[in-house]
Amino acid sequence: MADDQVQAVVDMPEAETALKKADVGKRFIAAVIDGALAAVVGLIPVVGGIIGALYILLRDGLDYEYMRRRSVGKTLMKLKPVTLDGSEMDIATSLRRNWMFAIGIISLPLLIIPILGWIVAVLLWIAAPIIAIVEIVLVLNSSDGRRWGDKLANTMVIESND
Repeated sequence: MADDQVQAVVDMPEAETALKKADVGKRFIAAVIDGALAAVVGLIPVVGGIIGALYILLRDGLDYEYMRRRSVGKTLMKLKPVTLDGSEMDIATSLRRNWMFAIGIISLPLLIIPILGWIVAVLLWIAAPIIAIVEIVLVLNSSDGRRWGDKLANTMVIESND
């Protein structure tokens, strides 16, 4: 769905569409919950960082009863990521939505490569907060609340009744 089509859906009265742009405050709280969860898991020696990064990457595509293909934070805040073509959220879509939030952790294996690996890892660590800022600005300034990850994955975060 093109951006103008998304805008047309967002601009429709609520009676005409089930898609309602998620409240930015709720999205922020959900992100804090998910980040805290990943950080706590990250404290587990050896594998914690990997598990935390996998959670951040896959959180919106996990098909567990209590999550229903959305993160713990989104579940608690009654938000839901949806695909604009109506297909179900899945792992691949979640990866497209969230890869940018895990690049700092994903870059750690590069540290085993002398010099070049360190340079690339440091560049990714510098890029990570810049990307996060861009994502925040997009959510705040976009009429449909879609960030770069949403556009890459053809998704939108909406209010949910469940």
